[in-house]
Amino acid sequence: MNKREDGREMESEATPISRGATVLIVDDEKRSLESLRRVLGGAFQIVCASSAAEAEAVLAGDLVQVILCDQRMPGESGVEFLTRVREHWPEPVRMIISGYTDAEDIIAGVNEAGIFQYVTKPWDPDKLIQSVREAAQLYAAQKDGGAAPPLEAKPSHERLQRLASDRRRAERRMFEFGRIVHAPESPMRQTLALARRAAEYDISVLITGASGTGKELLARAIHHGSARGEKSFVVENCGALPDELLESELFGCKKGAFTGAYQDRVGLFEVADGGSIFLDEIGETSPSFQVKLLRVLQEGEIRPLGAQRPRRVDVRVIAATNRNIVAEVEAGRFRRDLYYRLAAFPIHLPPLSERRCDIAIIAARILVAVNQTFNRRVPGFEPETLRLMERYGWPGNVRELHNEIQRMVALSDGDANLPPGLLSPCIVDHRATTTCDDQQRFTLKERVEMLECALIKESLERNGRNISHVADELGLSRVGLRSKIARYDISRVVDDES
Repeated sequence: MNKREDGREMESEATPISRGATVLIVDDEKRSLESLRRVLGGAFQIVCASSAAEAEAVLAGDLVQVILCDQRMPGESGVEFLTRVREHWPEPVRMIISGYTDAEDIIAGVNEAGIFQYVTKPWDPDKLIQSVREAAQLYAAQKDGGAAPPLEAKPSHERLQRLASDRRRAERRMFEFGRIVHAPESPMRQTLALARRAAEYDISVLITGASGTGKELLARAIHHGSARGEKSFVVENCGALPDELLESELFGCKKGAFTGAYQDRVGLFEVADGGSIFLDEIGETSPSFQVKLLRVLQEGEIRPLGAQRPRRVDVRVIAATNRNIVAEVEAGRFRRDLYYRLAAFPIHLPPLSERRCDIAIIAARILVAVNQTFNRRVPGFEPETLRLMERYGWPGNVRELHNEIQRMVALSDGDANLPPGLLSPCIVDHRATTTCDDQQRFTLKERVEMLECALIKESLERNGRNISHVADELGLSRVGLRSKIARYDISRVVDDES
């Protein structure tokens, strides 16, 4: 606890939801400005402006959560200034502070400027800190809960917090570890034991595994099983955007920071402050972006594009990749220092082909969800259907299994068990079988071709279907690999030739 000049104690840190919030104080009286800065500086990041023009320059160059403005200023009133702010920078929560209690000013502040709260002088330091903290909480709740801005709907911060808290509790029940089904002898048992241990500690996690194995589901379970479970969980696919847009999404940007930045944007790291962020396909990021992400992890701060100063954030990072990330590090395509930062607690998700004992259990769970979505009452699968499903390699893992069950339910007539005749041809194709009894039917050449086809498919999934990476991994030329892909009728690959 720190002592204020009036002898009373004040909190040395903001509550988690307001930690790092930037407050813009606008007052033409220097002593008043300094007094406000001194009182609020222990709980918030403070930016001061002695005029409306200075305040607008700050808003144009920085992301601000709360504006605390004096009502009586030379040239124009605080209400007039905040009315203009409402038009150009609608997201900050606006507050007026004044020694006058003119009813017309108060009405104008609420109706015209969308004022969150009207603070009267002389103000009480503790009450002022609490009022600004509530404004910061309201801003955070709007971002987290997707609520309308206060200037339009004027919802109370208590209501927004309640809605966000209810949503998080529902998510916590939906994504708890117990909902990740597996057989007692499944390798997933050890994976989930590691994930539960990771949830107990505030540490970065790197989840590896082939596409469709459920990396995001596991990340959500880790978040909701942790001490941060009541806070935000946000997701970004790092392989879906170019560097500039990815930076804007994660770190935020100011209007005009780059072509297409038509408005201020709060980054996902800031939205996730106090919670967790899931960075999927982290192996797809460029070396230049990896440097910027490394700084965030090392310093605990972000700098929005076009902003004048960095912002502190408290976020747990859970990253995921379907690449062999160790091989990427050794090849120089992924920074070693960033890898060590992200992989403080590595967890590998086994593919469905290594956990065939789970297929029937997972299929039953998926069928329940598909029945609800399609408004059907299909009770289950015929035994032969399950036998064929358990023999299939599932290169697309749980995602492919989910799509297959959706297809079967859509094709089925009535509400009887799903017969094997509804399965996709590839599932009943003999090349997909792997049991010894079945393999005895084929010649050595055919068995080698089956193995080669399976290895190529597995490598394609693991490397995001990138021809160059698969060729390097399998020790083939690009031409030779393409020839085999055509021979085995393997489609949907990524040609990264420039």
